[in-house]
Amino acid sequence: ITSDAFAHHQERSYSTVNIPGMSGHSDIVKYETEERGSLYTLDYRCYIKGPQGYISPWHDIPLYADEANKVFNMIIEIPRWSNAKMEMATREPLSPIKQDVKNGVPRFLTNIFPHRGSIWNYGALPQTWENNEHVDKDTGAKGDNDPIDVVEIGSTVHKRGAVIQVKVVGCLALIDDGETDWKLVTIDVTDPVAKDINSIDDVEKVFPGLPRATYEWLKTSKIPTGKPANEFAFNGEYKDQAYCYKVIEETNAFWKKLITESNPKLNTLSRVDGAVHMVTPEAAAAIVAAAPAAAADAADLPEELGKWHFISDSKL
Repeated sequence: ITSDAFAHHQERSYSTVNIPGMSGHSDIVKYETEERGSLYTLDYRCYIKGPQGYISPWHDIPLYADEANKVFNMIIEIPRWSNAKMEMATREPLSPIKQDVKNGVPRFLTNIFPHRGSIWNYGALPQTWENNEHVDKDTGAKGDNDPIDVVEIGSTVHKRGAVIQVKVVGCLALIDDGETDWKLVTIDVTDPVAKDINSIDDVEKVFPGLPRATYEWLKTSKIPTGKPANEFAFNGEYKDQAYCYKVIEETNAFWKKLITESNPKLNTLSRVDGAVHMVTPEAAAAIVAAAPAAAADAADLPEELGKWHFISDSKL
């Protein structure tokens, strides 16, 4: 299994784009990634750099690319068809993207037949937080203490650390270890079929089988590791676009409160106006400089990555 198969590139840059019909977005915002440490190891970190220097993708990238038209910024953590379980490090300064850890070793997604790795581009919405002290009135469970999760179903395999613009078409309420873990279904607004997809029903018309595959992937993802199938609120039914907007607004409000706390349990170092813990460009640069230097990818990857797991219908 090669590094290319994991959508890894040592150097890359990308930018937001001018989208016809988007209001108030005449300037292109350019971001770059800087990878430190060795990919597929515990010291790997992917930092994000904007026009004014290093930033926190969680805190400093705006939630909306175009609020009037409900176009959101999304941070890509796991490119489609890759296995390395990446996530923003919410407890570290500048919240770099790092590989999740299980039992002291880097965590990888298993391959569940007929899929390989993640079946979509997976990531999160910035400036959102699923409050782990708030019980959702509809799901009956507290938040999972992370930014809200996003799956992007377009045709492009986006790179880790990319910031793309998406529209939301529906969501599932996963209950993970007793916590509410929303999964927003989105599509890149520049995708050729984006104009045709505005609901989960549209997803089924344009990408037949994908809504069901998404549900099955999320439900069975932990079974190969010995855990039971995941549960869902609403009997596993998708909620519509309007409902998603309410969830996003609520998690954005929780985030706004989080960054004003003097002693938060998560790292809120940022450049956001009104944040209690502010960082200067010089201090941000020093944080990145202190991280391990970029090195070659780990040579030995788990043999598990070449295996398919088969899940019976009885577990769906």
